[in-house]
Amino acid sequence: MNRRAAGHTDWCGRDHRCNLGEHRSPEIVVDLPGHGRAVVVRVRTAAGGEHAEVRVRVALAPGELRARRQLVGLLGDLRQAVTAAAIAARPRPRRAAR
Repeated sequence: MNRRAAGHTDWCGRDHRCNLGEHRSPEIVVDLPGHGRAVVVRVRTAAGGEHAEVRVRVALAPGELRARRQLVGLLGDLRQAVTAAAIAARPRPRRAAR
């Protein structure tokens, strides 16, 4: 079961991160010093829906053209990641018994 008697989930941080009926996990951080950082937080809203909040910081190349190319690649990779996560979350129809 992922809900406790107090209404918090098992993964909830149970501190100032929970407010207005939301429950938020502690941050999961991937840090590549000098290159980038990603922070992921699991959230359950007051309405009961769940989602992940993802913040990403990436060091950009010094030249404008290279930085723009990086941004295009980053946006493409993010789109692919979000699409893959959305597909994985879809309910799959059950197969008929043979």
